[in-house]
Amino acid sequence: MTLFHFGNCVALAYVPYVIVYKCSGLAEYSAFWKCVQAGGAYLFTQICKILILASFFPSTDIGPGGMDVIGEFLKSTVDMADLIGLHFVMSKIAGKGQLKFMVAGLGWATAELLLTRFLPLWVGARGVEFDWKYIQMSFESNINLVHHISTAMLVWLRSRSDLQRSFVPVVLTLLALSCYRPLIVEILIHAVGLGSWTLLLAKAMFTGCVAVIGLQLCLSLTVHATNSYY
Repeated sequence: MTLFHFGNCVALAYVPYVIVYKCSGLAEYSAFWKCVQAGGAYLFTQICKILILASFFPSTDIGPGGMDVIGEFLKSTVDMADLIGLHFVMSKIAGKGQLKFMVAGLGWATAELLLTRFLPLWVGARGVEFDWKYIQMSFESNINLVHHISTAMLVWLRSRSDLQRSFVPVVLTLLALSCYRPLIVEILIHAVGLGSWTLLLAKAMFTGCVAVIGLQLCLSLTVHATNSYY
């Protein structure tokens, strides 16, 4: 049963990434190494964030059950470096806009999956006793996949010169929500006391809302460009 549960966790965590790569058209463009390069950019960005946090934002002593709001706010602010990293990756990719943000988002999410969840799933999910937290971890990796792709799409939208001015505040607001998502999650945990499954559902709804709005903006931009062409 241990191997069965481990296989389920691995399938839930990794198979959606393969499906997205195959079904999004990235395989047709042979974009595998571009995704690997995006993953390398993710690793470099995280190292820079760690150095910034260690140098300028030292940790503070908070009692058990407490929350350092200012500290979490500053950490989430440093997460804006991810936006710079995603923009840099997309600036180095030649091709259509969809190809750019799909490569950047998928590579970013895959690198995060391997660096933050590979060992916990490999060691923990193969334990003697089954724990639902590993299933939750697998579901959360899928939520993060949508999160990173939608964030890359928003960064791409913001870089477009033909983006309507009325859409700019919406895109900036969505980008800010994406960066400060960890802070919002921490506030929900401490203020509302959400359980693990409820918190996972809240993350999914939050990410889904940002992704749907961003997709609508992207589609409206495509329609506007098509009408302008004709």
